[in-house]
Amino acid sequence: MLRPLDNHIKSQLTQGLVAIGDRLESDVVTIISPIVPGLELRLRQAIEGLPEHNNVVTVILDTPGGVVEVVERMVNVLRSVYEEVIVIVPDRAMSAGTILALSADRIMMDHLSCLGPIDPQIERDGKLVPALSYLNQFERLNEKAQNDQLTTAEYALLNKLDLGELYQFEQARELSIDLLIRWLTKYKFKDWKWTETKRKKVSIGMKEERAGEIAALLNDPEKWHSHGRAIDAKTLREEVNLKIDSFEENDALYAAIREYFELLRDYMQQGNLISFVHTREFF
Repeated sequence: MLRPLDNHIKSQLTQGLVAIGDRLESDVVTIISPIVPGLELRLRQAIEGLPEHNNVVTVILDTPGGVVEVVERMVNVLRSVYEEVIVIVPDRAMSAGTILALSADRIMMDHLSCLGPIDPQIERDGKLVPALSYLNQFERLNEKAQNDQLTTAEYALLNKLDLGELYQFEQARELSIDLLIRWLTKYKFKDWKWTETKRKKVSIGMKEERAGEIAALLNDPEKWHSHGRAIDAKTLREEVNLKIDSFEENDALYAAIREYFELLRDYMQQGNLISFVHTREFF
């Protein structure tokens, strides 16, 4: 009984996606999903399903985060086809989603959109857990142990921490930082030729140093305090010193994105969908 309505909504969504692509003169792929293994394969299938490709792709991204190794493969999929990547964040791109967003040449947000600290997640007992939480707990307990300040309960907790898992968490953190530095330097900073104040020519080393500062800041738990902390566009511009474009400045584009995203979110809620990839040819 609901199939005609379902097909109508699908048609509306695809029309909305195409309209966004027309305004940005790009292909569009929507990813609303936790970033878990298998998502990169669906992304490749969606992109390969397009009969022809633009030089530019716009990724409409909404994610609570996930596995950084999957992000690396997703970026490889996008960059194997497209010369330029735009990421639009209509709501949130947290954790590994922040790393994916920062692999783009251009990021577009509105005043309520947010990225998050780049705290990678590891699959543990069938669930994704933030790596930095375990690393910070271990470092805190280890420091107390060296100072003979551990309580009995803390000593028991320290003994329960798996050193092999902690090594995995540490490597996930280092991979997140390495990828962020590489992608910011190569893509986000590609048009950064001269410093703003002294008009000094910008070298690769300067780009890498700036990217490292951003990675360290976004990876600092003392600053953000929470794995799920929402970092809005204003904070990203003023405190992280990142160039973030606003899609609110273009009324027609803003209306198209909001209408498409809200309809898609309603469609997913009604269908109990937690993962969705969409292009004009892939639904």
